[in-house]
Parts: sequence; C-alpha cells; structure tokens
Amino acid sequence: MPTITILPNETICPEGARLEATSGKSILDNLLEKGIEVEHACEKSCACTTCHVVVRDGFEGLAPAEEREEDMLDKAWGLEPTSRLSCQAKVTDADLVIEIPKYTINMVSEVKHP
Repeated sequence: MPTITILPNETICPEGARLEATSGKSILDNLLEKGIEVEHACEKSCACTTCHVVVRDGFEGLAPAEEREEDMLDKAWGLEPTSRLSCQAKVTDADLVIEIPKYTINMVSEVKHP
C-alpha cells in the first residue's frame, strides 16, 4: 500500500504526517479521509486552486496533469514545477511526499483551523 508523507504545515498539519493511501483515489480524498483538512473550495471540480500541493518526492509516479488542471495551476500561489491540484492527482502504487503551501488564493476559508 502506498504512503503519503505530508511535510509540516503550521496550520493544517503542524507536526506533518504519514498515512497509508488508497491507490486510485485522489491525493485530496486520501488526506480528507485521514483528517487532514486541506482546503477545497470548488468541491473537487478543478475550478480553483485551494487544494494545491507541491509533490516533493514521487511526482514522476503520478499521471500527467490534464490541460484543465494545468490551466488552473497557473493561478496557484507558490507554483512550482512539481505542483498539482490534489483533487485531480490520483495516487498510484508509488509513495508520495507532499508539501501543502502556506497560502492559497481563497478569499473565504471553509475550514476552521485552531
């Protein structure tokens, strides 16, 4: 079973985390199922960038982003060559290390952080 390692993010996952993931599900769905509350303002429809993550390891094991995702990523804060929308990137059998950026361009957060 693949694992997803989340690097520390001061508001979403201060200690970082490592979780067993389900292949075929999006990175976002895997995180949400384990209680990692990543923003997803468009309800996973690839219409915003609030679920943007940077894949620090395992990027080449993901299927390439489709054109619609690439177009949305152009609007993401802190875009990097290994950026993905976590609602669109499906987990394979490869382990992943991801970083959740500190900021999003979401004007109103649906997630309440302590």
